[in-house]
Amino acid sequence: MKLSVLDQSPISRGSTAQEALNHTVELAKITEQLGYYRYWIAEHHSTNGLAATAPELLIGQVAAHTNEIRVGSGGVLLPQYSPLKVAENFKMLSAFYPGRIDLGIGRSPGGPEKVRLALTDGKSSNLGSFPRQLKDLQGFLHNSLDQDHPYRTVKAGPRVEAVPDMWVLGLSERSAKHAASLGIGFTYGHFINPNQGIKAINEYRKRFKPSTGLSQPQTNVCIFVVCADTQDEAEELALSQDLWLLNVGKGRDTVVPSINEVRQRALNEEDIHVMKENRKRAIIGTPAQVKEQLIKYINMYQVDEFLIITHIDDFDAKVRSYQLIAEAFSLSHNKYIILPIMVKIYSMDLTIK
Repeated sequence: MKLSVLDQSPISRGSTAQEALNHTVELAKITEQLGYYRYWIAEHHSTNGLAATAPELLIGQVAAHTNEIRVGSGGVLLPQYSPLKVAENFKMLSAFYPGRIDLGIGRSPGGPEKVRLALTDGKSSNLGSFPRQLKDLQGFLHNSLDQDHPYRTVKAGPRVEAVPDMWVLGLSERSAKHAASLGIGFTYGHFINPNQGIKAINEYRKRFKPSTGLSQPQTNVCIFVVCADTQDEAEELALSQDLWLLNVGKGRDTVVPSINEVRQRALNEEDIHVMKENRKRAIIGTPAQVKEQLIKYINMYQVDEFLIITHIDDFDAKVRSYQLIAEAFSLSHNKYIILPIMVKIYSMDLTIK
């Protein structure tokens, strides 16, 4: 199996956006040395707590400071952009870092209506156009637009042999169908919605059609993980992530709070209930506990790769979390770890074992 990283470049209380972006580059260098397979960067706008507004630029920085780890977006908000421009941005990255670039695509509108309009310079963003945009993006990347396409003669440059791998990031069967119909990889966001993943991944595999870029279904899953030497320490570290998720869900401040801030916060019964429910999106524990739970989810989802996101206040503790997980799975010694996964025919339903 493979373990990878999703990074939203979170800004901790009392820190700055510059520090958060530097931490992203530093964490990428460290996780590459630890044996993680890929490093994806998210895209967020008009928020005070997440610094990664332009994944294309940050991908270039991360790739420049690393050597082998795959680097990509998790993901570019395609409804706000031109498929041609996205294709050219990522082909440019592939020209500098051939064979290392992933293009993860999301359908998210990017935020409230004002944010969406600002991103599109006042033009309405039609989310219903996403399947067409996705197909156009694939066509520009592989020079495979239909003969009757109005932009058939437009070529996305630069011309490169190593075209970025495409992924659709989704939370439902709808996104899975979009990925499957075009033969694109599919990433399920368990860290956002832990309830629809099995159905979505099963639908993707059942409907998958091979493409120029991908001959077999390719899936992975993203999940929150906080790991520490003891359960008590892991629980304490996760408090900042707990409150951060609560604040994000309620449209509040998105800066990652300190543990002291969490302890001083007066929480009502509803807040506590939401925080407990959010724990279903995460694994919190010691290396042995995290490994056990990840293997359980691997069997549940029938995937061979998990993207790990850790949203805690203390950067050193975050690094330690990734280190402990890597050691638990011996990532630095083995590129792939063979685990007891039940192999099933793609058209069959996925059930928890």
